[in-house]
Amino acid sequence: MTLLRRPANEVSGRLRQAAPWAWPLLLMGSIWFFSAQPDLNSGLGVIDLVGRKVIHFSQNALLVFLWWRALRTRMSVRNAALVALLITSAYAATDELHQTFVPGRHGSPVDWAIDTAGATLASLLLARRREPREARR
Repeated sequence: MTLLRRPANEVSGRLRQAAPWAWPLLLMGSIWFFSAQPDLNSGLGVIDLVGRKVIHFSQNALLVFLWWRALRTRMSVRNAALVALLITSAYAATDELHQTFVPGRHGSPVDWAIDTAGATLASLLLARRREPREARR
């Protein structure tokens, strides 16, 4: 019995196509993991609070970028930026909901707003990018 084998270039081509979609999912998984931790407080008071808010803002900006990078293979640059923003903001809302079920954590509309602000800034910057030359012809 022979096993069917795919040529190496076909496999690597499929991996290259899947890679842009894997990165935002991996980031979302890591966000979910850290949201499930009962307490991430470092005991540094205001520095800890501000630091966590900056991280939330930044990680959601990164999530928009990763979704945009994947989505722009299927749609225009501007539409990809908008869809990436919607996905990220919705995910931030579910993350806050998730935290309400974790002992020692709480969901907060303010945290969702900070997450969405980071996502919005990234989305606006990405929407300003030009379409690749091939798409403009």
